[in-house]
Amino acid sequence: MTDARFADADPSPLALRVADGDDLTVVSTLVQDAVLPVTEIKYDGRGRFLALLLNRFRWEDADLARREKRPFERVRSLMVISDILRVRSDGIDRTDKDLVLELLNIVWNPAEEGSGELLLQFAGDGTLALDVEALNIDLRDVTQPYIAPSGQEPGHPA
Repeated sequence: MTDARFADADPSPLALRVADGDDLTVVSTLVQDAVLPVTEIKYDGRGRFLALLLNRFRWEDADLARREKRPFERVRSLMVISDILRVRSDGIDRTDKDLVLELLNIVWNPAEEGSGELLLQFAGDGTLALDVEALNIDLRDVTQPYIAPSGQEPGHPA
């Protein structure tokens, strides 16, 4: 009998909570290159939250996939941003139901007493700007990983 290796374990779904800038750095990296149709963004002003259903590239698995010469993976993830005071959009046509967005990064601009502005920046210069009472984001994988349709690792030309 051989010892089990870490790589033999089933991948656990992510379930992360962002409460500060360091947490946000981790989550922003994990959601980089996530894609979603514009129809998968829901804002609830009364509940003060924004929910995005992402097709997230599994960056946490990319090195292992490369070493094992197997396909890269994506997973459906729900990202919920809470404590929202105001939402602004620039460069995103919410009426174009066929529009697919690619999330590049999330930027935190802190203000007084824990409040601030959260910027979700998308490819093609689209941005969602959220004024928030506090930095409060949950990211949770909601499906099993699947082979990335492109079969490619997202690239970022210099």
